Amino acid sequence: MSDNHEFFMRRAIELAQSGIDKNAGGPFGAVIVKDGKIIAEAHNEVTSTNDPTAHAEVTAIRRACKELDTFQLDDCTLYTSCEPCPMCLGAIYWARPKQVFFAGDRIDAAAVDFDDQFIYDELEKAIEKREIPFLRILREEAIPVFDNWKNKKDKQEY
Repeated sequence: MSDNHEFFMRRAIELAQSGIDKNAGGPFGAVIVKDGKIIAEAHNEVTSTNDPTAHAEVTAIRRACKELDTFQLDDCTLYTSCEPCPMCLGAIYWARPKQVFFAGDRIDAAAVDFDDQFIYDELEKAIEKREIPFLRILREEAIPVFDNWKNKKDKQEY
């Protein structure tokens, strides 16, 4: 299979439609490719699995990492039927693919009631002004765990 961007994007779009047809979740699909070959693919499965993190990109990343037995996808390309939401964007940056192609954008998604602007807005707010309360407790008990990580000699960096 050649490194044909349109081919892989069409597959991501097909997966988005497949998810709709299965009533699995929203209209989103993703494909992860390495060396011109599909390593993993997924459609949104939020409602079919009752998992709010089961977006197409996150599910495809999980599958690709399992397939490749790694937690980084630095030699891979991600194709997604829509510009990633903030959660998926975070997962993508942690997975570190070499590039991402997308079809629709966040404006297209918002037009069909998948509007993530409120999350972008929340990120800009001070913690105490966010819609969901975030309350810090037991920091003094958590810090030693960070110190243990920092001083661990045999840790696997990521």
